[in-house]
Amino acid sequence: MSLILPMSAFALAASISPGPVNLMCLSSGTRYPISRGLVFVTGATLGFIALFIGVGLGLYSILTLVPVLESLLRWAGVGFLLYLSIRLAADKGVLPDDDEANAPGFGTGALMQWLNPKAWLASASGIGAYTSANELDQVLLFASLYLPICWLSLSCWVYAGAFLRQHVQKPSVLVAVNRTLALLLALSCVYLLIG
Repeated sequence: MSLILPMSAFALAASISPGPVNLMCLSSGTRYPISRGLVFVTGATLGFIALFIGVGLGLYSILTLVPVLESLLRWAGVGFLLYLSIRLAADKGVLPDDDEANAPGFGTGALMQWLNPKAWLASASGIGAYTSANELDQVLLFASLYLPICWLSLSCWVYAGAFLRQHVQKPSVLVAVNRTLALLLALSCVYLLIG
């Protein structure tokens, strides 16, 4: 029980701090209805929890034993994030009501976490700091705390985007917001490559 508060604090800090998934949540909130953003959030949260449990059960140690897998994961993640940033930068800033089909969905959210080095780092550091090696009950406790914290944190970014949407009705303003978010997403890729 003494670990619940520190685990929760770690989960909150890791989930709400800016990163590629958070930027996509913000963008989704500015561009699509909140319900579509929350579908992405649910996918991202469940994808992260699956990754977290996998790392807790030793998945990260496989990556350290086979360095080429870590390198492939990093490049795949950077490629996927760059693809998303290009789509975001190319957006015209028009907010049609029938554009929900293009919103990033559940699968995109889940895949993004598996290709997100920030998610791998948060999983590995959290597991290393707050659990004994391969203790399933501790990993599951941590994951059960992480689940609502992650979902609520990412949802905050969607709602922040929806708040911005109310104030960026002009396509030119939304284009500027989207291109700024695309640049930040691309810069996060540079950081991932050199960091």
